[in-house]
Amino acid sequence: MGTSRTPGSFTVDLDGMWQAMDQLRSTFDRRDGSRAPRGEIRTAILALLAERPMHGYQVIHEIDERSGGDWKPSAGSVYPTLQLLADEGLIEAEETEGRKVYSLTDAGRAAAGIDSADPWAPSRSTGDRRTALPKAGIDLARATAQVGRTGTSAQVDEAVAVLDDARRRIYSILARD
Repeated sequence: MGTSRTPGSFTVDLDGMWQAMDQLRSTFDRRDGSRAPRGEIRTAILALLAERPMHGYQVIHEIDERSGGDWKPSAGSVYPTLQLLADEGLIEAEETEGRKVYSLTDAGRAAAGIDSADPWAPSRSTGDRRTALPKAGIDLARATAQVGRTGTSAQVDEAVAVLDDARRRIYSILARD
């Protein structure tokens, strides 16, 4: 793509901009089976089993569905966690129609009540940097890439000005008390 001149007489490296956008996107894109922070799968399993007994595949499916597809834990994280919870006496397994169906024990019900937060829900709160801010950045990168691919020179220049203003405003957030 090369470079583009803007009204302010400075040069914009469009190739560098696309590389930066791709890097931003790849940094934050979630993939199926992506890892959640340690302990999150445990909390999610306990919360789900507090609602009703389920087998491992149901746990995976429920987390995927409730997170809107943002989090699909792998069988390699769910089944070992189920075994660990059983070893700790928090859940028990019962063979039903050829499948192990897990349910909470009394100790498991007490443990599930410790944190009533919805562990798989995507959050837009300022406290959840894993989802809200990266998603907003990816959405911005996609819009910027679209302007770069299909916009006129004037539209690209306007988008650059908007992005410069946004960058200054974001840094000003950090500068506040």
